[in-house]
Amino acid sequence: MNQPIRTIEDLKGVEAAGLTTLYPDRLKIVVGSASCGLAVGAGAIESAAVAVVKELGLDAEVTRTGCIGFCSQEPLLDLFVPNGPRISYGNMTPEKTRSLLTAYAAKGDLRPDMALGWFTSEEHVLTGEAHTYPPPNKALTEVPEWSSLAFYRNQKKVILRNCGSIDPLSISEAVARGAYRGALRAFAEMTPEKVIEEMTKSGLRGRGGAAFPTGQKWQFARSASGDTKYVVCNADEGEPGSYMDRTVLEGDPHAIIEGMLIGAFAVGAREGFIYVRSEYPLAIDTLQTAINEAEKAGLLGDDILGSGWSFRVRIRVGAGAYICGEETALLESIEGHAGEPRSRPPYPVTDGLWGKPTVVNNVKTWASVAPILTRGADWYAAMGTQRTKGTTVFSLEGAVKNAGLVEVPFGFSLREMIYEIGGGIVGDRPLKALQAGGAARGCIPPSMLDLAIDTEDRPGETVMIGTGGIIVLDDGACTADMARHLVGFFLEESCGKCVPCREGLRQLSGIMDRICAGEGHEADLLLLERLAGTMKAAAVCGLGGMAPSAVLATLQHFRAEFEKHIHDKSCPAGVCRGLTM
Repeated sequence: MNQPIRTIEDLKGVEAAGLTTLYPDRLKIVVGSASCGLAVGAGAIESAAVAVVKELGLDAEVTRTGCIGFCSQEPLLDLFVPNGPRISYGNMTPEKTRSLLTAYAAKGDLRPDMALGWFTSEEHVLTGEAHTYPPPNKALTEVPEWSSLAFYRNQKKVILRNCGSIDPLSISEAVARGAYRGALRAFAEMTPEKVIEEMTKSGLRGRGGAAFPTGQKWQFARSASGDTKYVVCNADEGEPGSYMDRTVLEGDPHAIIEGMLIGAFAVGAREGFIYVRSEYPLAIDTLQTAINEAEKAGLLGDDILGSGWSFRVRIRVGAGAYICGEETALLESIEGHAGEPRSRPPYPVTDGLWGKPTVVNNVKTWASVAPILTRGADWYAAMGTQRTKGTTVFSLEGAVKNAGLVEVPFGFSLREMIYEIGGGIVGDRPLKALQAGGAARGCIPPSMLDLAIDTEDRPGETVMIGTGGIIVLDDGACTADMARHLVGFFLEESCGKCVPCREGLRQLSGIMDRICAGEGHEADLLLLERLAGTMKAAAVCGLGGMAPSAVLATLQHFRAEFEKHIHDKSCPAGVCRGLTM
C-alpha cells in the first residue's frame, strides 16, 4: 500500500488487491490457524501442506485463516480450487493432508470421502454482496453444501462475518470484504450525532453481559464535558468455556479497529485502548499487526480519511484477572493500578479513564458497529427480538456433538441451539442441565430449553444469556459439584476489595465443600440462600453481586440433588468423591 486511503476510490483499489488473494486463479490451501486449530495440530498441517506443494511442484499457495466456528472438526483445511468451489476438510492430519494434495496433483481428485462440505457462495456481510463459486464436479455431488450442514443451517454471521474466510494479517482481504466502508461513510457523509442516531435506531445493546443500549452510552459520553475522551475495547474474556472474543480478535481484528474508529468519531475521542488478557498471545500479535497496517493505510493516526480527525489505538495486556472484565476494574488496570472495581456512580461515560469520559464496549459490540453503518440500522434491527436486536455469538461446549462458535439472532431457542446446531448430546445420553450465560448464571434444567435467548429473563418467555457461554451437561454430571466448582472459581478471582464478596465467597465455598463431601446439613441450604442474598445486596461490583447466583440458580432447579448429598450421603451422578451413587 503506497499511499493512505482517503476516498472510496482508494478503498476500491485496496479491495481489488485483496480480491486477488481471497479468490486467486491458482490453487489456494487455507489452514484454520486460530488458537483452537493450533491446539490440535494446525501447525503440522500447514507444514505438511507447504512440503507437499514444494515436492510436487504444485502451482499453489498455502495461507492461514481464523476460526470458522466448527471447532469440533479442527484442524480444518480448505481448498480453493481454480474454476471450482471452496471445499472444507475436517479432522485433518499431516498424513491426510499429504494424501489429499497428492491425489489432487495426480488427477484432480478432490477426495470427496474426506470432505465436510463445499461452498456455493460467501456473503460479504458489510456490503451485502456475495462471491459465488463455480459449481463442483460430479464427484462432489454426495458432499453437502456448507450452509446445509446442521451446524451452519440456522446461523447468521454478522460479528463473525470474516472469521475463517480472510487472512487476519491482511488488511487488503478485510477491505475486499467491506472493511472500513462504514468508517468512510461516517467521516464523509455523517455527523457524530447522526452516527449515534443510527446506533440508537439499530437497537444494538452491549454484548458483554450488561446489555446496555450502545447508542445511549455513546450519547452520554458525547454530551459529557471536556475535550479529552477515550474509547476502550473490553477483550478481557475470562468466563469458563468462553472464547468468542478471542476468536474475533484472532480472525478479524479490523472489525474491532473499525468499530472503535467509528465510536471515537461519534463521541469525540482521540485515543483508544484494547484491553486483552495475557493468555491470548495470538490475539495480541494479530491485533498489533492489524493496528500497524491500519496506520500505514492512514486509517489510524492523523487526518484519517482526509477528515482532519485523529485517532490512535493501543493495546494494554492484562494479567488474567477475571475481575478486570468489570469495566471500572479494567480502567484501573489500564491506569496502572490494581484491578479493583470503583464504586458507581459516577459512571465511566462521565468519569472514566484518568477521570475523563470513556466508552467501554465489548469485542462483540465493537464488531457489530460497522455493519450497522454499511447496511443500515433497519437491516440490523430486522434481526433479533422486539427488545434485543441483532445477533450474538455463543461458545457451545461440553457434552454436545457439534462443539464450537455459534452466531444466531436473538430469539433463537436453547433447544434449537443444542439439538439442531449442536447435533444433540454425545452418545445420545439424556440432557441434565445447561450452564448458560456465564459462570454466575449457574445451572438451568431441560425444562427451560424452549425459552428464547435474550438479554433479560422474562418468565415463561426468555432466558438471559449473559456473556454467551453455554456448557452442556449430560446425566453423568453433578449439579452440586458444578455449583461448588463455580463458587471456587469466583473465590479464586475475587479481588477481595469488599467484605461481602471476599468473606461471603469463602463461606459459600466452605458450605459447598461440606455438601459435596457428604458432611452437609439441612440448615446449610437455608444458610446458602441467606448468605447469597446478603452478598447480592451488599457487594460493590457485579462479580460479588452475581457470584451467589451460581449457587442460587442451581439450588432452585436442582434442590433434590443437593438434598441427596445431605440426607442420603450419595451423589446420583457418582462424581463427588467418597459418596455412593
